Amino acid sequence: QLQASGGGLVQAGGSLRLSCAASGRISGINNMGWYRQAPGKQRELVADISSGGVINYADSAKGRFTISRDNAKKMVYLQMNSLEPEDTGVYYCNADIWIRSSGLTLSNYWGQGTQVTVSS
Repeated sequence: QLQASGGGLVQAGGSLRLSCAASGRISGINNMGWYRQAPGKQRELVADISSGGVINYADSAKGRFTISRDNAKKMVYLQMNSLEPEDTGVYYCNADIWIRSSGLTLSNYWGQGTQVTVSS
């Protein structure tokens, strides 16, 4: 239901833009967000955005990352600037999606993850 893309290898100070597309029998999408899992660490929230545009950033992302969404395209983006080696990890998109299936069902979905590696 969620397909993430845009990861890669970048030098410290560089930028990357992650994209995540939702697909399927979607009636609506509530919260959408990005999480990061660094090697040996737990998955943590990077940023999320509500259907109404309310945004929440992790302290480590404030001032460097920008989350946005396109409701018509059912996509969420994460623009990452001034990347640091500590930003390295697998980035997962996440969304609360209303699915049409003999009624409406709200479920939480994860994308497959995209690797971001920042070299020093």
